[in-house]
Amino acid sequence: MLLGGVLLGFTYSPYRQRRIYREIGKEWKKINREKLTKDIYSLYKSKLLATKQNPDGSYTYILSDKGKSKALTYNFARMRIAKHKWDQKWRLVAFDIPEDYRRGRDALREKLRELGFIELQKSVFVFPYECKNEIEFLREFFGIRKHVRYGVLESIDNDFQLRKIFKLS
Repeated sequence: MLLGGVLLGFTYSPYRQRRIYREIGKEWKKINREKLTKDIYSLYKSKLLATKQNPDGSYTYILSDKGKSKALTYNFARMRIAKHKWDQKWRLVAFDIPEDYRRGRDALREKLRELGFIELQKSVFVFPYECKNEIEFLREFFGIRKHVRYGVLESIDNDFQLRKIFKLS
């Protein structure tokens, strides 16, 4: 459920937000309230959660920076891009990341390959399916937001080759 909350923060699509809310609702019904209290206390003790007292006397628990990092790492490892019916558009990810961020640059390159992107040039990748949210997540995860661009192309000169590589009709 905590991860669901983090995902909501990174999801801009109303459709995906509804799906996340639905899943959180299902999980909420399965929760053992006593165990939840113990787990929250444990998270608080591990400094993954921080508390904030509200004016009405109630408390709000929020993810600490350490907790956000842990949730992002978990989601990063399981990341996949859904392959729906192709809309005849290409998604382009281009980056010019300074040498100071080399580890982030190399990790981004590796993750894009792992997700199925094809490298057109050293710092330009292409993919046929919607992936804006995933790219936003990666930009934040690696701390390289200002160095990474995302675009949608209606045509590209090597369209035939790319269709063949991605096995599209």
